[in-house]
Amino acid sequence: MAKVAGLIKLLLVISVVLAFAGYAAAQEAAASGGKTEVSDVKSNAEVQNLGRKAVMEFNKRLNVKVNPENNAKRLVFTEVIKAEKQVVAGEKYFLTIKATSEDGQTKTYESEMWLAPKA
Repeated sequence: MAKVAGLIKLLLVISVVLAFAGYAAAQEAAASGGKTEVSDVKSNAEVQNLGRKAVMEFNKRLNVKVNPENNAKRLVFTEVIKAEKQVVAGEKYFLTIKATSEDGQTKTYESEMWLAPKA
């Protein structure tokens, strides 16, 4: 009976150690390059502005005036609906953006935005 109680205590200690190790590994991954989800996407002004900028950059690169036969449609930003952040040399955002094309179709688009480190 004493051996069983000792074994149970040992298993409990191992379980606690593994739980803390898993937590520490998750924190390390988040701090050194792992992606973390941005929880307050809809109210996060920085994330919404990045999404707006991504759509502006997309529209700039269309060159509709230079090449109108490419049938490209400009987009109108609606909102960022999902965002993940990765700490690299600066910050990298992975955005899921909702936008509407000129013909009224609303779709979701994926974008990556990198912000240089602040000096």
